[in-house]
Amino acid sequence: MTCQLRALSPAEWLPLARTHAERVDGYAAPYLQRRSHGEKHPVEDFLFTYYTLKPAQLRRWHPGSGVVLLGEAAAERLAWRFYRTADDGEREELGLEPAEPAVTVDVVEFLAARRSALDFALLILAGTAARPAQFGCFGLHEWAMAYRSEENGIRHEYLPLRLGAAGTDQVVESNRIRCSHFDAFRFYTPQAVPLNELSPNRENQRTMEQPGCLHANMDLYKWAYKLIPMLPSEMLMDAFELSWRIRAMDMRAAPYDLSDWGYPAIPIESAEGKAEYVAAQRGFSEESAGLRSRLLNDLRERLELPVPQA
Repeated sequence: MTCQLRALSPAEWLPLARTHAERVDGYAAPYLQRRSHGEKHPVEDFLFTYYTLKPAQLRRWHPGSGVVLLGEAAAERLAWRFYRTADDGEREELGLEPAEPAVTVDVVEFLAARRSALDFALLILAGTAARPAQFGCFGLHEWAMAYRSEENGIRHEYLPLRLGAAGTDQVVESNRIRCSHFDAFRFYTPQAVPLNELSPNRENQRTMEQPGCLHANMDLYKWAYKLIPMLPSEMLMDAFELSWRIRAMDMRAAPYDLSDWGYPAIPIESAEGKAEYVAAQRGFSEESAGLRSRLLNDLRERLELPVPQA
């Protein structure tokens, strides 16, 4: 490994863990409160309901590989997957006493269990970074999910359509639909599927992901959590918060009326709305490119891995 091994005392790492938990709670606590009362939020529940990482898992702080945590509190992590006691060589390198509790990420076990996930994540991240960004979708994937709602119903049945069913259908039919992201495309209504100019699927995902896509950029959170505890939780939360803001913009451009929820519409059916959408999309694309580069570089340094070619 190219990362230099380092140790953190309880006085150093316990405050980091508390700060991380507080950072997570700012988002997770309202969600858990709503869930306990059977309430939904169309924007702010998404990262907890669509993605598979549970709030309690997100709340766990991980230092990343190459860090040895000291103290009795660190020993509790031996019950967590992909952690182990520091070996004799690591103890000698760090000058630790033989009996001192010392715990670190088990890279060997992680790679044995998650190598295919790691390789796929690297392929998607590197391939996406290498392609030019496309900015002509205008968020119409969400409209395609609500197309012909009088026949299909709508995904968010408790939200009114801002332009009504007929107005929503007219927007879909009068615009080019060019979604490149399979995990958005797969929620299209049956009548909307043939209107999409592209045919994304799970097999061609590795060649179609592109850095202008809001959903590809939200998925940086997914790739980050699939790689914990190898990656540090600070990077995971950077990805989470970026995805949180992208989701808000994505739903503001959707066909639903979210004014009562405090999310004013980006009216992509108008030229002004399209311009507003593209400006925000470009900003998120640039921000996501920086985070994508950080993820790739961090993994390369930790594991001495070459970046795969798309």
